[in-house]
Amino acid sequence: MISKRTFLTKNPFQSFWWAGYECTDQLNCFGNRVDFLPLTGHLQRLSDDYKHLNSFAIRTVREGIRWSQVEKTAYQYDWHVVEQLLAEGRRQGIQQIWDLCHFGYPDDLTPLHPMFARRFAALCRAFVHFYRDRYPDDELIVTPINEVSFISWLGGDVRGTSPYCTKQGWEVKVGLMRAYIEGVAAMRELDPSIRILTTEPLVQMVPPMNATEQEIIDAAIADENQFQSVDMLAGAICPELGGSPEYLDILGFNYYYNNQWINKTSTFLGWADAIPDPRWVPLRRLLLKAHHRYNKPIALTETSHPGIDRPGWINMIGQECAAVIEAGVPLWGVCLYPIIDRPDWDHLDHWHHSGLWDADLSVDPPGRVLYEPYANALLNAQRKVSNSLLEPQQLPVE
Repeated sequence: MISKRTFLTKNPFQSFWWAGYECTDQLNCFGNRVDFLPLTGHLQRLSDDYKHLNSFAIRTVREGIRWSQVEKTAYQYDWHVVEQLLAEGRRQGIQQIWDLCHFGYPDDLTPLHPMFARRFAALCRAFVHFYRDRYPDDELIVTPINEVSFISWLGGDVRGTSPYCTKQGWEVKVGLMRAYIEGVAAMRELDPSIRILTTEPLVQMVPPMNATEQEIIDAAIADENQFQSVDMLAGAICPELGGSPEYLDILGFNYYYNNQWINKTSTFLGWADAIPDPRWVPLRRLLLKAHHRYNKPIALTETSHPGIDRPGWINMIGQECAAVIEAGVPLWGVCLYPIIDRPDWDHLDHWHHSGLWDADLSVDPPGRVLYEPYANALLNAQRKVSNSLLEPQQLPVE
């Protein structure tokens, strides 16, 4: 038996609370390239964005390299923007977790392209060389491809992004995970110390009320399928892709207000209903389920809520995360994503009002306006989690 304090010293993150900067560079549903790091003003206001985190003791951030911008020509890489991000993070003592592919691919690639995995593995090698040439001793934490489960559905089933398919979600998922696995293998070959952080949606799909036996079965299968990507990474399914249990490291899960719904419908279960839906499952139970499935450290790698419900949402997140920690589960962090408000991918004139800071669109680049109710609720949530982390509790040795 070891103490909680000793157990948590294995946590590689500088702070429990993280900031996530929306870094998608995908093709949207209209076929237009979006590039959110400059669109939200983060690239232009990088120094101030990092300074603002001090008020909330946030020292860890999620950033993205934007594959489509780094590799304009096959196997030729332009790292100058990533260099700027790295330098500012180093100057301010901010720990950066790196997304190598956050929904965007170079113009000549899709996950169904026969060279997709090879090109991605080459990108991964190039990134490791680039990073280690500058910081040979830093702990490097990488998310190879963000939300494979979601992007394979968006691009493979509903034509929301490249490759703009229907009924091809499985094929797109396999293509993405082949690249993911080859990318991890390439990075670990160069540097076995690299940490891999998965970032997959955590969902709950339920049958309708008064469901038939078949509807219950269908919902259970759909709910189980949320773990396909991580199971591929572990080699539990599709072993021909080369997955391995050794590739499971830190398991991140993304959770939003619309992550629980009735299977085969667009009907979401309300998270704050006065009379809760009996099928609604508290976040703590979903996180415990995911942890017990893989027995690895976990993190809540994305969470937020649009509009005026932001304070209530973050209060709930703090309460649920405290309960998970008190249950003895190694929950290593929570990422507020996005930390800065962002527009809709497809309709860029519509901003979601989901950040800790709203965007002031009267100036260019967009300014920063702290949403005070969210800020106060966040501080309260941080206190709840801090109290849980300080609780003396015995945990079993892994």
